[in-house]
Amino acid sequence: MQVLTSYGRSGEGVTDPEHPGERSPVARARVFAAAVLGPIVTGYVVVAALFGLVTAMASVAEFSVGGVLRAAGPGWLAAYQVPLTIAGRPLGVLPLLATIGACALVARSAANATQRLGYREPGATVPLIAAVTSAHALAGLGIALFGDNAGVRVEPLSAFAVPAVLAGAAAAAGAASRSGVAAAIRDYLDPLAVRGLRAGALGLAGLLAAGALVHTVGLVLASGTIRELFADNAPGFGSGAGMLLLSLGYLPNAVVGGLAFVTGPGFSIGSFSLTAFSFTGGPVPGLPVLAGVPEHAAPWWPVLMLLPAAVGALLGWTLRHADENPLARLRIVGIAGALVGFGCVLLGTLAGGRLGGGAFDPVTIPVGLTSVAAFGWIAVPGGLVAWFAGPRVRPEPAEPEAEPEIEAEIENLDAELEELEAEAEEPSEEEPDEEPADEPDDDEEPPPTDEKPEQPS
Repeated sequence: MQVLTSYGRSGEGVTDPEHPGERSPVARARVFAAAVLGPIVTGYVVVAALFGLVTAMASVAEFSVGGVLRAAGPGWLAAYQVPLTIAGRPLGVLPLLATIGACALVARSAANATQRLGYREPGATVPLIAAVTSAHALAGLGIALFGDNAGVRVEPLSAFAVPAVLAGAAAAAGAASRSGVAAAIRDYLDPLAVRGLRAGALGLAGLLAAGALVHTVGLVLASGTIRELFADNAPGFGSGAGMLLLSLGYLPNAVVGGLAFVTGPGFSIGSFSLTAFSFTGGPVPGLPVLAGVPEHAAPWWPVLMLLPAAVGALLGWTLRHADENPLARLRIVGIAGALVGFGCVLLGTLAGGRLGGGAFDPVTIPVGLTSVAAFGWIAVPGGLVAWFAGPRVRPEPAEPEAEPEIEAEIENLDAELEELEAEAEEPSEEEPDEEPADEPDDDEEPPPTDEKPEQPS
């Protein structure tokens, strides 16, 4: 059998000669395998390349291919937020930038595979998502059990479960964007709920932007401290490059901390604690990304909470014409606030953790308080603006429709009543012309007469 090859716009490879235009089983298997194994291999290679580059440039480190490959395994697990134990010291605060990159890679691969395999229904993507989840679980378990990691210990259960959960969620999100899941969800959910979810995503992005703004301003004001940290802790070009990569990896963690600060609850690093209303001094890790952390309290910090209030008000302004009913607009704002609160719980959990068991341990973001505060900053200003800035005429409630069974019974009763009325109006068929004379009753006495009886002579 002749094998035909076609190289279209997407380079899709082998096609089935018996069914022109359709993929052969071999081509489909290749696409499926690339989506399942591609993110794992690519992520491992990227981590190994970064480790090798930093080790080669560092003046005090010894470069070894075997050492770099062995260290890349725990580095891959760290990218998926798997806690590590290095030389007996726990490390649970892991760089969120690597996690974002790994999840984006999985989502992209799943989306491309869904499109190239022609999956058009949500149920068709289940085998792909299950395969991606299983492959990441087995890869993490293999690194934990069989990896030759000198001085690095990984809990096998965490290595099995955490990458599987993150990769499965990312693959589901990527496949949903190409398989019609989003459209199915929009058809299933209430339009107001869909509008609220979109507004919640925008609100969470706005709060993160507020946290990033505060953190960026702090770094700019602490530029001198940043230079000192590089000079003291990372002398030389290679060490400086490694310190820069480490700081970039933890930049999203710092942005989440900035979000917690501007919303009110703040964060803590060991004995150091910082909120919008209080300050407790203590040692802070010497990373340039943390150079903007203040050394003393300032009375104007509560003013920064105008930023999340502005985010909530702006969100309410965008929803002022979402519905004519103000109660419906409040419902949209409430759904948006709930999504923002859930997002803060997830981000706060991933951004914190154990840090060496020393003076910097643990790094904590109070996820409960941050979630409640974020919900309030979205719901209260957003609800007020959405209520008063839009139309306030409530639509009249529609009369409840009767159930079909009741309507059918009413129609049957009306028909029977009409029949009875028609029968009552029709004259009877046999009506006598004259009424029969009353027959005397035997028991009744004859009526009296005026004639007198004759007397005998």
